[in-house]
Amino acid sequence: MERKKASDYPQEILDIFHLYVHGDIDRRGFIDRAAKFVGAVSAAAMLEELRPNFAWAQQVPKDDPKIKAEYTAYPSPQGNTTTKGYLVRPATATGKLPGIVVVHENRGLNPYIEDVARRFAVAGYMAFAPDALAPLGGYVDETKSAQDFRNLDGAKRTEDFVACAKWLKARPDCTGKIGAVGFCFGGGVVNTLATRLGPDLAAGVPFYGAAPPAAEVPKIKAAMLLNFAANDAGINGNWPAYEEALKANKVTYTAYTYDGTQHGFHNDTTVRYDKAAAELAWQRTLDHFNKYVKSS
Repeated sequence: MERKKASDYPQEILDIFHLYVHGDIDRRGFIDRAAKFVGAVSAAAMLEELRPNFAWAQQVPKDDPKIKAEYTAYPSPQGNTTTKGYLVRPATATGKLPGIVVVHENRGLNPYIEDVARRFAVAGYMAFAPDALAPLGGYVDETKSAQDFRNLDGAKRTEDFVACAKWLKARPDCTGKIGAVGFCFGGGVVNTLATRLGPDLAAGVPFYGAAPPAAEVPKIKAAMLLNFAANDAGINGNWPAYEEALKANKVTYTAYTYDGTQHGFHNDTTVRYDKAAAELAWQRTLDHFNKYVKSS
């Protein structure tokens, strides 16, 4: 399929797709709403164009000789007892490595997030991408995984992510310094991890993630890098209060909003991907982790 850009679609269609992605409407709801702008036939076709194409996201092949990757379990006594994720390391690494937790969107551990984990391994990190859907069998496809995600126990799911970070930090092949990056739902998880882990998290990078409660912000000790999309009212509306709390509690942070971008601009499997913004945000992310996680 020819790769299109967000600018090829009316903003109204992108806004409706945003509701669809977040489970606020189903396929029929998307078509009914979008049809008011482009007609039912075009709406159905657009939905197919807007769905992820995972072939676009592969920057580091699964069998790349520069990496070693495996699916592995980790304990989560306060969550779902035992769950699992995708662990990736540089193939030739010797000694201990800094760790990065890579948190997926609201579809579970799909091929896009696995590739992001591999990108960190190529950059010299031990990356672990936990799968919130592991208790229900893991990622299957966008439709089923979206439904499964809504069936998760939210409290246990959060504990699984906290346990994951603690497990990674305590691994004998980890330096004991970890960071966390997440996208959409995962961005909100990174903010939560920052409040839950305190000084045990060296750095956090939420991409268009939900803000934590203001009362929890004083617990943040990690250096934060926050990446926002320009067209993302739901997330951006909570940023002023979050920033005020970060300043009041003297949290080290930097925030960027990328002009002309949509929520999900880093996800290179959909038309919302913005190459220039994604590459700039990625370089800033690596620079941030290199400074606060990789440095001794």
